[in-house]
Amino acid sequence: MKRAMLIINPSSGKEKAKDFEDQAVAILEQNHVDVTVKYTEKEGDAVRFARAACENHFNTLVAMGGDGTINEAVNGLAMEKERPDFGFIPLGTVNDFARALGIPMQPKKALQVLGQQHTKPVDIGQINERYFMNVLAVGAIAEAVYDVSPEQKSRFGPLAYLIEGAKALKDKTPFDLTISYDGKVWDGKAYIMLVALTNSVGGIESFAEHAEVNDGYFHVFILRELSLPQVFKIIPDLFSGKLQNNGQVEYFAASNLKVESKSDLVVNIDGDEGVQLPFEAKVMHNELNIFVPEE
Repeated sequence: MKRAMLIINPSSGKEKAKDFEDQAVAILEQNHVDVTVKYTEKEGDAVRFARAACENHFNTLVAMGGDGTINEAVNGLAMEKERPDFGFIPLGTVNDFARALGIPMQPKKALQVLGQQHTKPVDIGQINERYFMNVLAVGAIAEAVYDVSPEQKSRFGPLAYLIEGAKALKDKTPFDLTISYDGKVWDGKAYIMLVALTNSVGGIESFAEHAEVNDGYFHVFILRELSLPQVFKIIPDLFSGKLQNNGQVEYFAASNLKVESKSDLVVNIDGDEGVQLPFEAKVMHNELNIFVPEE
């Protein structure tokens, strides 16, 4: 007998998450004899619910909410001995993980994916003792994310992050950075370091165009220089998936990283403030089995 758990963040999607509850339950009941619904009330609830789904041998776990709720569910599932198949309904501003997996941005269409019962093994990342599904960021843009207001997100969507990032870069100086990866070392000055697990970063689906959700690698981009004439070349490269070919950007792929700096820096993890440098990160290959649209 298959059982499913549905985690709902009632405050997500402009507090419309519960509007889709009945439809989600109905779809899950097509393939499960029991559907348990859990509502998050505070930070960490989704982590706790996801772990309980593993410990109690649920076959399916579905999270309905923004990037923070999805990240918590992933943290609850990671490294557990028995993990249910995982699905999610994106109700956030950016929804990079959903974009990378081809999950529709419209909740009603995303719910239909659950009914298809089609899954795919997907990589996640581990940084120290935490887990993430999309991106690590260090530098001006990482810091600027904290300044994006809910009003800006509603008005500009993913573009809000790009606007604040551009403002932040204007007054920044480069910081020293040492990255040890897969037996190699990169050492130099940087304005930004972005570590992407998927092709979509900040709502730009072509950011790391060649990245796959289960290729076993981080895709690392380092902005080394910031000369005004070259800045205008970054934007078209960014949207055309050719950022790694830009002369101001260093790119490499790696399965594990150790990142150090003499500067006082904090890494941004999937859009939220994370840990101070130094940190270590590794790819957990095919860690989760996720519901995705049929190809």
